[in-house]
Amino acid sequence: MGLQQNNERIRTTHVGSLPRPHALLDALRVRLRGEPHDEDAYTGLLARSVAEVVRRQIECGIDFVTDGEYSKPGFFTYVQQRLEGFEPRPDARRRSFEAEVRAFPEYYQEYFGHAMFGGTIVPITPVVCVGPIRYRGASALGRDIENVKVAARAAGLSLESVFLPATAPSGVGANEHYASDEAYLEAIATALAQEYRAIIDAGLLLQIDDPGLSEVFSDPSLDAAGQRRRAQLYVEATNAALAGIPPERVRFHTCYGINEGPRIHEADLAQVIGFALEVNAALVSFEAANPRHEHEYHLFEHLRLPEGKVLCPGVITHASNIVEHPELIAERLLRYAHLVGRENVVAGADCGFSSQATYHTEVHPSVVWAKLEALAEGARRASARLWP
Repeated sequence: MGLQQNNERIRTTHVGSLPRPHALLDALRVRLRGEPHDEDAYTGLLARSVAEVVRRQIECGIDFVTDGEYSKPGFFTYVQQRLEGFEPRPDARRRSFEAEVRAFPEYYQEYFGHAMFGGTIVPITPVVCVGPIRYRGASALGRDIENVKVAARAAGLSLESVFLPATAPSGVGANEHYASDEAYLEAIATALAQEYRAIIDAGLLLQIDDPGLSEVFSDPSLDAAGQRRRAQLYVEATNAALAGIPPERVRFHTCYGINEGPRIHEADLAQVIGFALEVNAALVSFEAANPRHEHEYHLFEHLRLPEGKVLCPGVITHASNIVEHPELIAERLLRYAHLVGRENVVAGADCGFSSQATYHTEVHPSVVWAKLEALAEGARRASARLWP
C-alpha cells in the first residue's frame, strides 16, 4: 500500500492555501512594504498562526494538512523571494485567461478589480527573468518547514501526513534572459530542485502547484500541437526538478486559475490528465466539483490509472460559498472509487481558498471551514459504503 493510498477509509486533504488571519495579513503587509517592524514579533505571530491552522484542519477531519501557505503573499512575490534573476514588471500584460477576458470583458474587469485582486496585501505584479536563475530561499523555506513541523508535533500528527506546496517550473514567470524555452525551464528546474529536496529531506510530503499546465490548453497564441509541446516541456522540467525524489512522497496539483467566472474557455480534463499523470508524483489533484468539470469523471471509464497513482479530485469547490452536502460529496467520491479503486481516491478541493494573501477571500473564512467539515463527513459516508 502506497504512502498516499487509502487503507480502510477514504482520506481527506485540500490544495493548500487558506484564509490568513487579519493580524497576520497586517504584519505581512508592513513587512513586504519595507516599513519598520519587529521581525521577532512577526516570526512569533507566524508560528502561532501556523499552529492554529494545523490544529483547526485536524479538528475538521482533514488527514493531509499543511501550513495554509501563511508565509506566502502570493506566487509572484514568492518567486522573487525564493529565486534570483527576476524583476517585477507592473506594466507587463498577463497572458492568462485571454480568451475568457475577451468573451466577458465587463465581467472580468469587475472581477479582477474587486473579487480576485481587490483585497491583496501587495499588488500582484508579473515577474520577468532578466538574469541567471539561482535559488536563494533556504532561510524562508527553513522557517516554513520548522513552523509546520512544530505545529504537527504539537497536534500529535505524523510528518507523513503533512505537505508543503511549492511552485512548478511553469509558474515562475516570463523569460527575457535565456536563449530558449528549454534552457529557461532547465534553469528553473535546477533552482527549484533545491526547494523540493529540502521539503522531502525534512520528512514532509511535497506538493507541486501547476496551474500553468492546464492554462496551456486555453492559450490562443498556440495551436493544438504547440499546446501539447509546451505541456510536455513543463512536465519534463517538473520531472527534472523531482529527480531522485520518490514519487510516493509527491503530490501534483493543477487547476484553471479563475475562481468565480463563466470559465467556458478552460481546458477539458481529457487534454490535461495524460500530461499530469506523467509527472513523477503519486497523487494527482485536479478540479472536479464545479459545474464546468464535474462530468469529467466519465473519462476514467476508459482511461486506465497507472500503477501507483492516486487521484485527488476536488469534491468541494473554491468557486462558491455554497457548502456542499456531505451526501453529494460521498456520491462524487464513490463515482471515482468505483472507476479506479477505493484505495486510489483521496478527497480534495478544487483549488486553494486564498491563493493570494488577501483581506477579501471569495469564499468567506467561516464557509471555508464548513466546507472542510463537509468534506470529511462526505468521506466518512463514502468510506462506510466502500468498507462496509
